[in-house]
Amino acid sequence: MSTDPWPEELRLTEQGRVLRIRFDNGQAYDLTAEYLRVMSPSAEVQGHSPSERKVQHGKSKVAIIQVEPVGSYAVRLVFDDMHSTGLYTWAYLNELGATFDDKWAGYVAELAEKGLGR
Repeated sequence: MSTDPWPEELRLTEQGRVLRIRFDNGQAYDLTAEYLRVMSPSAEVQGHSPSERKVQHGKSKVAIIQVEPVGSYAVRLVFDDMHSTGLYTWAYLNELGATFDDKWAGYVAELAEKGLGR
């Protein structure tokens, strides 16, 4: 049996700019569309190895326009920039919420290092 938390609530708020997720272990996160878009698990963003990862930028105004269930383990998020290839598993959404501060700080630092804007 899996010990991964199971989502009890998944809701778009703020006109698709925030995905609210609440897990059965009591953890709850409000994840912005921008954060979810730049951390997309898709090969288009992550590549097939760390050296192939593409830094996403200019996504501060992106919104989620659709949430599509994928089996019982994930959702596909469709963004208004038409990105839709990432499958966000419950475990990955929980990881993104639990590690937000570190991941976001790393992302902002990487943008600054490359001279790119949000």
